[in-house]
Amino acid sequence: MTTAIHARPKPKAVTLTDAAADRVRDIMANSDRPIIGLRVGVKNGGCAGMSYTMEYAEEAAPYDEVVEDKGVTVLIDPKAVLFLLGTEMDFQIDKLSSRFVFNNPNQTSACGCGESVTLTAATLDA
Repeated sequence: MTTAIHARPKPKAVTLTDAAADRVRDIMANSDRPIIGLRVGVKNGGCAGMSYTMEYAEEAAPYDEVVEDKGVTVLIDPKAVLFLLGTEMDFQIDKLSSRFVFNNPNQTSACGCGESVTLTAATLDA
């Protein structure tokens, strides 16, 4: 007798608010080259230790985590997945600026200028 193995569905590493999805769609529609989505990652740097990165994605890299949410494709650099797990990406507009905002449960602090953050890797519960 064989036992069926059922994998637990994995949660999306990143989710988008409606405002973020709308802005990504606008960016894609106005791009001067064909893009499949937005690549999101983190890099070392800044006064708090890490900063978020975003760039156009013309194609998926071999180990990218591909997230489809609200009709938008977000590709996550594999080195960033554990730092972004559970993050909600938003787009906010105020009187002086408009920007993507990352509501990240793995963020432990941020610098005063808002350009960098301190992140800890998410732990995976069994």
